[in-house]
Amino acid sequence: MSRVSLLFLGILLQGCATYRPGNIDDLCAIFRGDSDWYHDAKTAQKRWGTPIPLMMSIIYHESSFRPKVRPERPKFLFIPLPRRSSAYGYAQAQDPAWNDYRKDTGNWSHDRDDFGDAINFVGWYSDKTKSQLGISKWDAYSQYLAYHEGWGGFSKGSYKKKPQLLKVASRVQKKTQEYSSQLKRCQASLDKKTEGWFRKIF
Repeated sequence: MSRVSLLFLGILLQGCATYRPGNIDDLCAIFRGDSDWYHDAKTAQKRWGTPIPLMMSIIYHESSFRPKVRPERPKFLFIPLPRRSSAYGYAQAQDPAWNDYRKDTGNWSHDRDDFGDAINFVGWYSDKTKSQLGISKWDAYSQYLAYHEGWGGFSKGSYKKKPQLLKVASRVQKKTQEYSSQLKRCQASLDKKTEGWFRKIF
């Protein structure tokens, strides 16, 4: 096999590999582990205006950065029953919301178990939340409640009767703040690394 063929095969195999961050509590470590993720996050932020720490915090609490996670199936006498939700992937996007996203953006080929597609969805959703409900993209607490309950549910105040959900929203807010502080320490080096990586390719 020629060197060109080996190089192409290596790139292909690398693209097929699924990156799983080891330390999900350290945003810098997450992005240093895979420069594509940082590029994807920056692209989503630029397109939708949603802060990277907020998008990453939502994904953290929805899937712990697992690409193919689904809600567990309830069982009756050891017989698996249908799942209560169609949520799937990094962002735990449900079928109706994901279909609305693809229709609205024209991204019909996007997949919920692809990180770049998932974080773009989170950015799109938060942008819609801002336009429909007037919630700031810097208000992680309310943004998450709207993300979890949907715009209609949030408007009706459905979250008020869910004390556990309110606790999760508080954790999303705290994690967003932590991620923000971490990103400030490493963003310059990440930008430099990403730019250097693209120069090598092009």
